[in-house]
Amino acid sequence: MNHLKFKKTRLQLLMTVSSLVAGFCLLGDPASAATARHARHAAAEATSVSHVVKHKSNRGNSSRAAKRKRTDSPDARKLFGAQKLPADLPLSSIGTYTNGCLAGASLLPVDGAHYQAMRISRNRFWGHPRTIKYVRDLSDKAHADGWQGTLVGDMGQPRGGPMLTGHASHQIGLDVDLWLTPAPDRKLSDDEREKLDARSGLKVDSAELDPQVWTAAHESFVRDAAQGENVTRVFVTPAIKKALCAKKDPHGADTWWLNRLRPCHSGVCVGHDDHIHVRLSCKPGDKACHNQPAPDAGDGCGSEIDEAMKEVAADPPNKSAARLAAEQAERAKAARHGSGDKAGWEGDHSKVTELEVNPPFPLSKMPAQCKAVLKASSRVPIRGR
Repeated sequence: MNHLKFKKTRLQLLMTVSSLVAGFCLLGDPASAATARHARHAAAEATSVSHVVKHKSNRGNSSRAAKRKRTDSPDARKLFGAQKLPADLPLSSIGTYTNGCLAGASLLPVDGAHYQAMRISRNRFWGHPRTIKYVRDLSDKAHADGWQGTLVGDMGQPRGGPMLTGHASHQIGLDVDLWLTPAPDRKLSDDEREKLDARSGLKVDSAELDPQVWTAAHESFVRDAAQGENVTRVFVTPAIKKALCAKKDPHGADTWWLNRLRPCHSGVCVGHDDHIHVRLSCKPGDKACHNQPAPDAGDGCGSEIDEAMKEVAADPPNKSAARLAAEQAERAKAARHGSGDKAGWEGDHSKVTELEVNPPFPLSKMPAQCKAVLKASSRVPIRGR
């Protein structure tokens, strides 16, 4: 009983301290960032103590042990990013688009009849065979419809999994980025594939499409991409969907594919003004693969686009040099006040690595089968160009 009373007293004290500290944060205490961290730690500990008192069991101890285990788990981004070849295992997309891996991946040849792969040095042109087929089929159809050629961005890593930079998804071999810049009528050099940039379809500092860039050929390309086999979603900047919705048949003829266009907004995606992100469904029978729930019914051409457009207008992806400089200055200022004690910062964003900016992705968080994917021997594919 005395032990429980002690726990209750400690709980009350921790909660009081947590509340006071959080209050200081809201009042703009100069050490708000560090103080907020202490407040969160105190609140977490208080919750843990409350759990012990309420249930009078050892669950709190086991919970803390599990937490330590997760914290000590290797960073899966490093492990999967280090793999150069696919796992020599039966084909399977394991887990979800944002937490999973890929066994038995296939290689997209860097050159096709009507496509060229970009950023070859990243080694992210691996995927499920249905993704490889989709890229080939789409590039052929788009070319027949007037698109000069498809430039393919990131697909996935040799064994899928989380990446050190760039994506939260692209983990199970069923995602692919396609540039909104048509390919030139010649074969690009390896150097050009590394240095050329995709061109935004938006006006500078705006959420609206740039009529000097965006053409009927762009609209046809996006339409072809959305109508492709096994497509579940195509993530786009809201202005793209707005433009295609404006031209839909008023009687609903041939508009079924508009539902697949998902305008970027908070909690979904950002950017996608210079490329589209296509997501395919799991292969039927692949029990380890988990599809994303289907979008709501309807073509999605209503108020959701207006709200998404407002968000993009407030923070446009195609920023002017002046706006970029001002935002970088603000971030540097905030970092000096809130994170200036971080080693190697020195007020220069370039000195902070991606690993420091983004939190680790514990291997223990991933499906258990992904450990076997990492440990499996490599399969050497036949490379083509």
